[in-house]
Amino acid sequence: MNSIISSGKYRISILTDRLIRLEYNEDGRFEDRMTRAVVNRTPDDVSVSVTTSNGRLVVQTKELVLNYDEKEFTTQGLSIEMKSTGKVWHYSVVFGNSDRNLFGTARTLDEKDGSTPLEPGIFGRNGYAVLDDSGSPVFEESEDGEGRYVLRDTEAKDLYFFGYGTDFYGGLRDFYRLCGKTPLIPRYSLGNWWSRYYRYSEESYKEVVDKFREEEIPLSVAVIDMDWHVTDVDSKYGTGWTGYTWNKELFPDYKRFLKMLHDNGLSVTLNLHPADGVRAFEDMYRQVAEKAGIDPDSEETVEFDFGNESFRKAYFEEIMHPYEADGVDFWWIDWQQGTGRKASDVDPLFLLNHYHYRDQEMRNVRPMIFSRYAGPGSHRYPVGFSGDTVCSWKSLCFQPYFTSTASNIGYGWWSHDIGGHMLGDKDNERLIRWIQLGVFSPIMRLHSSNSPFLNKEPWTIEEPYHSVMQKFMRLRHRLVPYIYTESYRAHHDDRPLIRPMYYDNPENEAAYDVPCEYGFGDMLIVGAVTEKMDEELRMASVNMLIPKGRYVDIFNGRVYQGPVRRKLYRDIESVPVLLKAGGILPLADNNTKNTTANPDSMEILIAAGESGSYSLYEDDGCSMNYRNGAFVTTEIVSECSSECITVSIKPSSGDLSLIPGSRDIKLTILGVSAFGELPEVSDEEGKRLDTSYDAARHSVTVRLGKVSAQKGAAVKIRSLALSENDLRTEVYTILDRAWTKITDKDIVYRALNGKSKEEFLEWLRGSGISETLKDAITEVYED
Repeated sequence: MNSIISSGKYRISILTDRLIRLEYNEDGRFEDRMTRAVVNRTPDDVSVSVTTSNGRLVVQTKELVLNYDEKEFTTQGLSIEMKSTGKVWHYSVVFGNSDRNLFGTARTLDEKDGSTPLEPGIFGRNGYAVLDDSGSPVFEESEDGEGRYVLRDTEAKDLYFFGYGTDFYGGLRDFYRLCGKTPLIPRYSLGNWWSRYYRYSEESYKEVVDKFREEEIPLSVAVIDMDWHVTDVDSKYGTGWTGYTWNKELFPDYKRFLKMLHDNGLSVTLNLHPADGVRAFEDMYRQVAEKAGIDPDSEETVEFDFGNESFRKAYFEEIMHPYEADGVDFWWIDWQQGTGRKASDVDPLFLLNHYHYRDQEMRNVRPMIFSRYAGPGSHRYPVGFSGDTVCSWKSLCFQPYFTSTASNIGYGWWSHDIGGHMLGDKDNERLIRWIQLGVFSPIMRLHSSNSPFLNKEPWTIEEPYHSVMQKFMRLRHRLVPYIYTESYRAHHDDRPLIRPMYYDNPENEAAYDVPCEYGFGDMLIVGAVTEKMDEELRMASVNMLIPKGRYVDIFNGRVYQGPVRRKLYRDIESVPVLLKAGGILPLADNNTKNTTANPDSMEILIAAGESGSYSLYEDDGCSMNYRNGAFVTTEIVSECSSECITVSIKPSSGDLSLIPGSRDIKLTILGVSAFGELPEVSDEEGKRLDTSYDAARHSVTVRLGKVSAQKGAAVKIRSLALSENDLRTEVYTILDRAWTKITDKDIVYRALNGKSKEEFLEWLRGSGISETLKDAITEVYED
């Protein structure tokens, strides 16, 4: 193996068959230290051929051919060909990454009303992309073992060529090996977060918590924005934007306040704006100043400098750790001041993210922060705060694309201000569509500004929006078993929770042009509705690709047969969420309490039509003990034949003390029709089980009762057939809802009842009704 080719001013490192590092430095020095982005350059055992031809270096792997004139990188002097496609990348100062990049993400969406330019990702439509690590700070070891990040002291090119074609998962696997794994975040982070920039007091925040309980809407995280600390400060200290001392007027006993939140099942995060350092009015100023080597009587500000070890030590030991001992679970690091005060500064945002995360990890706490993106490598420090967006349809429309595309740089844990943060206008339809997106997002966090007119408390929202908001926020907590399992897969298997559609459908051109559609874990496809409803239809639509195969909508039971690209229409009460035949979706059963714990009752959705399996993952949700094997997996298997569906819940494997000894479980089979009144269902001993059939949703529900984790269970469901869409009923519903002429409705309905399916579709295409109404009808009439 000849994985490194070096001569004078250049070094080429073959890391895999499809990943090559390219360095050029006039002084012949090359970088072996970790950088902000890169933490592991251990190469694969790759077969490499190195030859010269016409005065040029030719390096070949199984997948790539590199051609280089051994001079400073130029367009003519450096190229890499992909053997499988013949596509050739040429180095370019302008297009050094890729001329058809699929993009990654951005530092922030602060004050954005719609889209924003994105940084490059590691994939491109030509099959390649380049990660430029030239400007990334490096980690410098120290004798005390602490080490520090510093800027590079030399001008050099340091590039990583990714030539993975359409093998997106393979590219991500090697990206995560190069740049570090995505961590497993705490389970509590996957529930509903309540956040608002508002001058809460202990009493008023408790009122909010109580009102959510009355609404039977579960929460898991309580966010307290900057007014937790003193903000009205003497002008000689500057502004009150930075602060570390609790506001005793609002929170006379903050420890009691934090205990109240924990007693209500909530984890807690506080907002930090750390840029102004620690000033003399702070409660802990004297201790911090002394540790920083400053005379406290001087009242000199302890300047924020996260590159300084003594400042960091004082910051954590005198501020962060005591508050965490009092009940703060993690910190919202709201850094907004750019990349440093001096040219020699390493980006403070990256340092804050890195050291906050490392501080928790060193104490066997499952680390999590809430902070902005600081460039490639930031995936190692979830969760991401996308910033203060404008409340508009344009902002909502951009976020599904923004969230899924971030996977192209390995960044899988964005959290948005659901509903938008500021400005804009009041629009409850838009708020509900944003909440529906939030429920099927990495993090579900409501947030808004302190305007008295920008209210998202459910009890302030009128019907029908209020009920829909309740329904979806409850659903978020029901989804936690699935989302947590998929978050483990993101960590362990390098398969991100949110996936652009082209990851699993790379050869379908439509997959690259459905920005509001994405994969949500291995089992679900989501279409985010991001436009206002059509005034005539009283529905809104989303442009989607339905991949090859049979899919069932988990909300209405509608069946789709792919591949097909089309608009899917939904009223305000749902969005398209598709489960492929054979797919299995584990849910917590209806639970309105503030908990994300491993559930003691579950509903398992199964889409009929194919066999399938799913491995549910569970652990304690908060420690690092899973690294040592403290977790549980439960295999769920569905076998579909022409005669019956057999569902097996296998005995759980692992540390069973982490889960309930037995659970109430019900199975819901989607996409089926019953031959008789009820299908025949029996367990392993032949005992008939409690069963119901929902004709409108085309689903059968079987109640298994208590299922032992040690023993598992199995059932056979007979007398079922795969369902077809109830065309006449669905078309009638569309017509009945529409605000259009009664005569037009009558004409369509008469044609529907008097013609065959093919005749009706032919008639519909030539009819004089609106094209939008035609399209909505065609959605349910085509399969």
